[in-house]
Amino acid sequence: MKMKWAFLFVIFTISTVLTGCGNSLMVLDPKGPSAKTLSDTIILSIIVMAGILLVVYVLYVYVLTKYRASKQDKDYEPPYEEGNHWLEIIWTLIPILIVTFLSVVTVKTTYEVETTPKGYAEEKPLVIYASSSNWKWHFSYPEEGIETVNYVNIPTDRPVEFRLYSFGPITSFWIPQLAGQKYAMSDMVTKINLVADTPGSYVGRNSNFNGKGFAHMEFETQAMTPADYDEWVTDVKDTASDLTEKEFDKLLKAEFVGRETYSSTHLEFRPAPEGEHGGHNHGNSDEENKTSPSSEEHHEHTQHHGE
Repeated sequence: MKMKWAFLFVIFTISTVLTGCGNSLMVLDPKGPSAKTLSDTIILSIIVMAGILLVVYVLYVYVLTKYRASKQDKDYEPPYEEGNHWLEIIWTLIPILIVTFLSVVTVKTTYEVETTPKGYAEEKPLVIYASSSNWKWHFSYPEEGIETVNYVNIPTDRPVEFRLYSFGPITSFWIPQLAGQKYAMSDMVTKINLVADTPGSYVGRNSNFNGKGFAHMEFETQAMTPADYDEWVTDVKDTASDLTEKEFDKLLKAEFVGRETYSSTHLEFRPAPEGEHGGHNHGNSDEENKTSPSSEEHHEHTQHHGE
């Protein structure tokens, strides 16, 4: 009876885990060179860990079998065995070699995914500013002069450089089938380089918990052929309305919105926090900056109060 309940518990646990982690397995179905590098590293790490477990379990069964209790006389004393220095050296070196190997692979992988994928270094990347606010994503295309909300279209077989920042809490930009995740912050711009080599629709999300709307902070990444992409850009320019500062302020305040498309970007009046616009107080209005005390004034006030 106990075995039956134990078996049912194992089946239930496996079903629950697979149901909850189904979407996470997208990292093992890469559709671009950056994601392929990450996927290969994950698979290699799994194989190494599985090999370690196999050796441990085999040794475990061997030791239990060889040194199991046997029916001996009460006065039986097992023979004394000296330790083997070579064995001690070997089983000390093996973990060091494993950790060193995985460390080298991880550093190499990190370097590869931080640069433009191999074979595309000579091509001009498509720059897209991806900014988050509340529980939505804004995608600004400075080259095309258009902007989208909660979806992004990119051409295949062309390097894309996402420049990430936030209008609120720290978020994490992640398209599992195209690249790894990276944080988006309010006072600086971080970058992700990727290439989509297969047309299709890929799920993007925020992988950093940032409040009650976290679960809804997903977006679609549509990888299109260059011809289809150019056609879409032309259609947006011809049919979409301009993004005004007033409209953008409404978007920032809204918690949840659907997909939106504009024929201009917010970068014209609300630039990204990079270069001369980098640093603290990103997104503050001029009036807020005037009314807030400077660091020097605050320091003097603190000193005066302490005296």
